[in-house]
Amino acid sequence: MKQQIKLNVNGDEYLLFVDPWRTLNEVLREDLNLTGTKLGCGTGDCGACTVLVDGASVNSCLTLAVTVSGKAIRTVEGLAPSGQELHPIQEAFVQIGAIQCGFCTAGMEMSALHLLNHNPAPSEKEIREGLSGHLCRCTGYNQIVEAISVAAEKMRGIPVEEVKK
Repeated sequence: MKQQIKLNVNGDEYLLFVDPWRTLNEVLREDLNLTGTKLGCGTGDCGACTVLVDGASVNSCLTLAVTVSGKAIRTVEGLAPSGQELHPIQEAFVQIGAIQCGFCTAGMEMSALHLLNHNPAPSEKEIREGLSGHLCRCTGYNQIVEAISVAAEKMRGIPVEEVKK
């Protein structure tokens, strides 16, 4: 029997009736048409499905939608909600070339946001630890780590040009 849930996704409220076995990933992608959140492995190993729930990084493929009713969910679409400007994390990924096929990008960016919200000046080691649980077959991670470092500087208001000197 379907259950009524209330989701706050990227600041918008949704009232939905869902089967209790449906994952947050399915509801985001199929019911709300928020397809930026990917489904990779479906077992919580790749990180492509990462979203923030009440500020915490979670695998949406492992999270039942009914368990997040009433909570604030942020997806990659919520990074730049106007569609006119990119979030500093997104800017840095583009600037550094941290995007290849792009499949893992949304999850990486959401984990980067979680990390930078809790640690505005992470070391390289802390960035790599913050990305544990994410798989990328294209970039070799070095550009992704550098992009997150650049994003940290941007988010702290330090011009990136000065940081690179």
